[in-house]
Amino acid sequence: MSSNSVQFSKNKVPFGHKLAFGIGMFANQMFPAILGIFMVVLVQDLGFPGWMWSLIYFFPRIFDSITDPIMGFISDNTKSKWGRRRQYVLIGGVLMGVSYIFMWQLFKENSLEFNFWYFFIWSLIFYLGLTLFSVPYVAMGYEMSNDFHERTNIMAIAQWIGQWAWVIAPWFWVIMYDPDWFPSAEIAVRELAIWVAIPCAICAIVPAVFIKSESTLDKEYEPLNFSNVGNSLVKIYESFLEAFKIKAFRKLCAATFLIYNAFNTVAALTFFVIVFGLFNGDAEASGIWVSLFGCLGALGTTFLVIPLITKMSKTFGKKKAFLIAQGISIVGYVLLYFLFVPGKPWLYIIALPFFSFGIGSLFTIMMSMTADIIDIDELNSGLRREGIFGAIYWWMVKVGFAIAGALSGVIIAFVGFDPDLVSTEQQPAVDGLHAFFCFFPVLGTIIAMFIMKDYNIDENKANSVRDELKAKRA
Repeated sequence: MSSNSVQFSKNKVPFGHKLAFGIGMFANQMFPAILGIFMVVLVQDLGFPGWMWSLIYFFPRIFDSITDPIMGFISDNTKSKWGRRRQYVLIGGVLMGVSYIFMWQLFKENSLEFNFWYFFIWSLIFYLGLTLFSVPYVAMGYEMSNDFHERTNIMAIAQWIGQWAWVIAPWFWVIMYDPDWFPSAEIAVRELAIWVAIPCAICAIVPAVFIKSESTLDKEYEPLNFSNVGNSLVKIYESFLEAFKIKAFRKLCAATFLIYNAFNTVAALTFFVIVFGLFNGDAEASGIWVSLFGCLGALGTTFLVIPLITKMSKTFGKKKAFLIAQGISIVGYVLLYFLFVPGKPWLYIIALPFFSFGIGSLFTIMMSMTADIIDIDELNSGLRREGIFGAIYWWMVKVGFAIAGALSGVIIAFVGFDPDLVSTEQQPAVDGLHAFFCFFPVLGTIIAMFIMKDYNIDENKANSVRDELKAKRA
């Protein structure tokens, strides 16, 4: 058997290690959470047209999706006394923080073209840092335990901590558009980017500092050198093909792609749907209601969805828990269509507990399932490839996220929405945004549930695979 195989860690993971991994998840969630909020400033305050919005969303994320599998291969084959992951998590966390600060130093007096290219280039640097951090970081989580339910516990704790990013982030709407805080949102993002980037970068490097790894200096990995670049790319391609030969993994990737990116296609429209649908385009009059939408949804995920989905996973199994949670989320999306009532913004709160089950349960279950599939891959190949599988899984997410960002701009253009007009002057466009906001994610969720209905890795099968691996190692 190849020496690329590594021994599993013990079944139960110390709480301190789970906590350190979860703190890294806060950074992994906070950067994109704030990024999505700050992006509105590009259209609302700096005058970026819809096509620029689409390009800024699309190309940096496509770049990210290309670098992810390369980073996964590098991480899986790194020989170091620090192990395969920690050094990359550290470097990536620092690079993310520095580039995030520079990315948002935009000035209205500069030309539109200058601001576009400035933001575009720094976005590429930021996403390079995100790749260096996130791919090894996610792989660290996959290899922390081999126990079927302990894997869910690890991901549940990480997602619970990460969800606080989505509780905190929506309040940036209030800060950005409150003249008592900042004279304009454009000035706000320049200063707030610093206050976001520094603590998030510190959180990102916590797993590198506190989660220890064994030396890999004596492992027989693929050589990582310039003369082996061509061979490495071939190996990456072959790893992709081998991973996608596992039917269960294809299902996870497809279902995640549909749910997460259908949601993100319309999430960027939240500000416009609430401000223009409920407050006639007056951002100041909307007060805390934009912030409450994201904050209450994230609180529902933190205190309701994640504990329940963890319990449901142990009681019903991971697949059934997934299907139940997504079914509940469809109810929430439908309710949002009827509960967005001008003059009564509080009504949408009724839908949020249901709505939160969609995204709130997704990564807790799917990341735990991916760890189970990595065992099957080792049984087939003799290799432990957490980095590659994590990169492929998140590649699907990020390619979809790029498409979702572009689709947001397309939807804005398709319905004819213009943020410079009040909603009474463009009511059909606002109604169109609202309809897309509620029913586009429903379509993605239904297709994903259909794909996952015959997913066949349950606890018995996972334990059987683990026993076979133990026998091969013995």
